[in-house]
Amino acid sequence: MSLPTTYKAAVLPAPYAQHTIEDRTLPTLEANQVAIKITATAVNPVDWKIRDYNVFLKTYPAVLGSDAAGEIVAIGPSVTSHAVGDRVFFQGIIGHYPASTFQQYCVMPAELVATTPAGISDDQAAGISLASVAVVTGFYDQTGHGIAPPPWTAEGGAEAGKGKAIAILGGASSVGQYAIQFARLSGFERIITTASAAHHEFLKGLGAHVVLDRQSATAPDFVAAAGEGVKLSYVYDAISVKETQKLGVEIAQATQGTTQAVVTVQAVDQEAAQLGQSQEPKVAVKPILGLGSSPALRHLSEPMVKALGGEEGWIAKGLFVPNRVRLIPGGLGAVEKALKTNKEGVSGEKVVFRPNDA
Repeated sequence: MSLPTTYKAAVLPAPYAQHTIEDRTLPTLEANQVAIKITATAVNPVDWKIRDYNVFLKTYPAVLGSDAAGEIVAIGPSVTSHAVGDRVFFQGIIGHYPASTFQQYCVMPAELVATTPAGISDDQAAGISLASVAVVTGFYDQTGHGIAPPPWTAEGGAEAGKGKAIAILGGASSVGQYAIQFARLSGFERIITTASAAHHEFLKGLGAHVVLDRQSATAPDFVAAAGEGVKLSYVYDAISVKETQKLGVEIAQATQGTTQAVVTVQAVDQEAAQLGQSQEPKVAVKPILGLGSSPALRHLSEPMVKALGGEEGWIAKGLFVPNRVRLIPGGLGAVEKALKTNKEGVSGEKVVFRPNDA
């Protein structure tokens, strides 16, 4: 398989527009880059928000998408970690169109690309990277909770969470499912999350110790779920709407100073922020931006892809389970339906389409 001269992409011709299908070409590979035929691309809320709110994009026509899997079709001269024909998954680069994923081919830095193990499909692999980077940023980076050490380090594993509990709001979401699993890999003694009843047993299978009802759970419920002798030390909000951010602040305040911040994956809600500053102990609401290609996050994103991928990685060993998939058929022509499906809301699944299907 070789890299074609031109290929098809779903593009936004102008701000707020509907996608059209156009021909594009890739730039010449740099020494550390790989060219990838995209076999599956996942849709995340950030994709329709970029279009609906006209953020991150500076030039048009624009290509969206930053979560995908595929097959390497060419490598730069300095690449030794991958070879032509390798199945891979990766987080694309928002706003850098050659590395976006709503198209048939893209170019990525090799060090940000994970090898897909034989035991999972490309559809499953496509939805791993973006949400995982959001979790590791919120957990292990100083812009988030700064939990140390990460589980892929020699001194990692059970040490970071020893004697501690973590509250994860929205456990059935894509980010929430991965947050539960990273918390398990970090050895937290109590992983407490929220979900509707239909997802309780599934989330316990991923590693949650206690799953509370997402409609009725209150701050005292989380404190009680931590149990005697275990400190509820962290709150991670995988949903990050007003209601969950306020609940996160209430949980943190109920720990009486053990938890000093709520980490969110969306912008700070001002009512939640004011609630956090309204009484002692004060609680900060900290939004993170999980862009794995950012130089400031390479210390996490590069070792993360090595830990997850390959036949010796966590996925192959059964230690990390990808999201379940809702496949939208129709190739690139399915992009608007895929965006609409994600925007309307999915529960416990990742929306995926295949750019190279007819």
